[in-house]
Amino acid sequence: MATNPWHPVQAPAASSLIERCLGAGVLTQDTLDQAREETSVFSRVDELEKISALKAEIREKSLELELLKAEKETADITHPFFLRQKCEALQTLNSHLEDVLREKRSLRQRLAKPLCQENLPIEASNHRFAAALLPLGVKFIENLEFYIQTIRKIPEIPDCAKKSGHGFGEDGIYRG
Repeated sequence: MATNPWHPVQAPAASSLIERCLGAGVLTQDTLDQAREETSVFSRVDELEKISALKAEIREKSLELELLKAEKETADITHPFFLRQKCEALQTLNSHLEDVLREKRSLRQRLAKPLCQENLPIEASNHRFAAALLPLGVKFIENLEFYIQTIRKIPEIPDCAKKSGHGFGEDGIYRG
């Protein structure tokens, strides 16, 4: 006769096995009591699940911390106040460039014009004198810095002469 496993009066298979082992003397009641006191496999699984849950929470918090650090580092770039300032600066620059493009032709004409006149109006009878004077003017301009330094040192000449022991005496005669 087949037994019904769902019948409430019937004992579970594990308990009937333990009862037969106790009856045969293979197990003792003390051995069963010690087995209950030891940690079961399922309690170890529970601990591992708790540990993995804590590790996941730690990873989540560390990611949140990294996100906050990145946000702090980029706050001056992404903050609406700073973005508004940058946007206004770009709009100003854009309007200036638009004005330049509108006035492109007039700017080209202004830049093409020399800042001073290209030629000096000199009467024809004086051209040869101007031609002789021009190289002298260029040479003077080339030596201008030397001339300025020489003029600046003129007040120092009497002091240098006194230090060297040579120079003009009080009567105006040079004593070298």
